[in-house]
Amino acid sequence: AEMAAARLSGTENRLVSLPLSRIRVIMKSSPEVSSINQDALFLTAKATELFVQYLATYSYKHGRGKEKNALTYTDLSHTAEECETFQFLADILPKKILASKYLKMLEKEKRDGEVREDNDEGEEEDDEDKA
Repeated sequence: AEMAAARLSGTENRLVSLPLSRIRVIMKSSPEVSSINQDALFLTAKATELFVQYLATYSYKHGRGKEKNALTYTDLSHTAEECETFQFLADILPKKILASKYLKMLEKEKRDGEVREDNDEGEEEDDEDKA
């Protein structure tokens, strides 16, 4: 184990940009994990890094940020919403909405029991009439 740690802190450590100590802390936060093999730690860190690169590249190429030569949060949230591969991130990368609109959604949820998309359009028209 000592040899693996020495090897990991040398060459392999430079192959990963993410801090292995942080990855270990996150992995250990799971109650099912008691010990972490050095190779598993390295592979998890590398896989995470590649996934983040893929998400960022995809979001940049398919987003509006390309026009400004920048990757924006909106690009990421749009990818999470529209691309099937990334839909599991939709809760983590929600579309930004105004707090007032969110509060209206909460009120509507309480009234209806659940938000139904077919009623949302009518409510938006009501909002425009008041403005």
